[in-house]
Amino acid sequence: MRVQRSLMPEIEKSLRELGIRDPVWYEILYAVEQAGEGGVQMLSLQERLCIPQYALSRHVARMEDAGLIRREAVAGAGRGQNLYLTEASRGLQDRVWQVYVERIQAAIGPHMTTDEAYDLVRYLNRLYS
Repeated sequence: MRVQRSLMPEIEKSLRELGIRDPVWYEILYAVEQAGEGGVQMLSLQERLCIPQYALSRHVARMEDAGLIRREAVAGAGRGQNLYLTEASRGLQDRVWQVYVERIQAAIGPHMTTDEAYDLVRYLNRLYS
């Protein structure tokens, strides 16, 4: 947690320079990109990211205002909506990921070997599964 708290202010500053006002925006963009041309349903995204509906709706509205995503009603799904990338957000995820890579490598890289880094990734992946 201390490492995360020390890294996030710099990461958030760099993300704002790319037009990403909150780190969760990256997660949303990534999920929409992974869904492909068919988009991703808000309910599915809410479950995947473990974000309350009201918070996800607020982020999506702000991202839509920023021109990063668009949403469309899902026929027959009541208030269901699908999210899609816009032209402005295509490729943005790669630039955002570069921010994370550079900051994490600078903070953690000098303190562990490559083998230790791979071990850490394996442990974290096991926890995430």
